[in-house]
Amino acid sequence: MIRRFATVPGFRVVLALILATTLAGATRLHAQQAPAPQTPAPQTPAPATDQQQPVPAKPDSPQPGSQQTPLEEIGLGRKPKVKNWTNWSFNAGTGASLTSGTTEKFVRGGGGIVAAGVARNYSEYFGFRLDFQWDNLPLRDSALLLAQAPGATSHVYSLHLDPIINLPFSKTWGGYVLAGPSYFYRSGKLDSTTAIPGTACNSFYGWWGSCFAGSLPLSGDFLKTHQNDHGENFGLGMTYKIRPHMDVYAEFRYFHGKSGVNTTDLRPITVGVRW
Repeated sequence: MIRRFATVPGFRVVLALILATTLAGATRLHAQQAPAPQTPAPQTPAPATDQQQPVPAKPDSPQPGSQQTPLEEIGLGRKPKVKNWTNWSFNAGTGASLTSGTTEKFVRGGGGIVAAGVARNYSEYFGFRLDFQWDNLPLRDSALLLAQAPGATSHVYSLHLDPIINLPFSKTWGGYVLAGPSYFYRSGKLDSTTAIPGTACNSFYGWWGSCFAGSLPLSGDFLKTHQNDHGENFGLGMTYKIRPHMDVYAEFRYFHGKSGVNTTDLRPITVGVRW
């Protein structure tokens, strides 16, 4: 029967409208029954307690796998100053002496010397230095004539304790000044002499130090002499650095010692090494 109605004109149009109306109503009903999606409400963060607060990482603690920049590179640190001096230093040298004063009358210049010392430094600029020195005192020919001797040996041992002020001019060049008390032990021996014991002393024997009451000792002890002099010294020097904590130096000093009326005056020039 439905097939018969299907052949009726307009029936197909009516059937299509009925189906379209039915589908539209079903779709609207489904849309009204489906729940609308709910938007989640914003959550207010709860105040953190002492136990819940995160501990901030230390700025200087490196994170795993990261590289820490040195403080010197970012300008926050200061590179420590390199100490270019030592608490203790030593020196050794050799050279020759010039003479002055009364000594110059009887001793010719150019006598050899040997020197050694140790210094206790309290800073780069100040310290105390103790020196030992041996000076040869070759007698002049005129002195041997006064001694009536063909030859002689004469020398002086000395100790010097000086404050020293160091003056660094550059990384390689420097200087220093020192002055202080000195002790001198001067001794000598005449090879032989034709002088007669008991005769009046001349100027040489007065400086030689063996004159007794204005005359030569009757015992003949004037062939040998020794005397202790106390005095002072001062000097200055230049240094040149050849390696860390090692310098070569050139030094000029003035020695003056006195025992009674006798004096010992020297001007030693020394070249050596200081380390």
